[in-house]
Amino acid sequence: MRIIIATLLLSLSFIGGAAAEGVKHFVAIHVDQNDPKVMNMALNNAANVNKYYQSIGDTVEIEMVAYGPGLNMFVAGKSPVADRMSVMSLELENLSFAACGNTHAKMSAKVAPTSRC
Repeated sequence: MRIIIATLLLSLSFIGGAAAEGVKHFVAIHVDQNDPKVMNMALNNAANVNKYYQSIGDTVEIEMVAYGPGLNMFVAGKSPVADRMSVMSLELENLSFAACGNTHAKMSAKVAPTSRC
C-alpha cells in the first residue's frame, strides 16, 4: 500500500523555545491506487490526524488528493468509499477533496465520445 502523507507545519510563534498552542497545520493525504483498502486507510488517516490535532489544541486543514488510478475514489458510481466520504465531509469542515487535473483530463478524454469529421 502506498499512501504518502505530507505534512507542512506553519508555526505561528515560539516562546522560550516551546511552540505556542493554537498552531495551524496543513496535511495532504495522497491516494494513487484504485484499491478500497488504500482509500479507507487514507480516510482513517484523515480522521486520526484531525483527532490528534484537536486533542493538543491545534487546528489542521486536511486535503485528500487523488491521482492516477486513485482518482476512482471520486468517480460517481465507481467509488467504493463514496458514502464514507459524504459522511466525513459533513463531519469534518476542515477536510477537502481534490483530484489531479492531469489525471482527470486523461480519464475524461478516454470516455468522451469521438466525432469524425
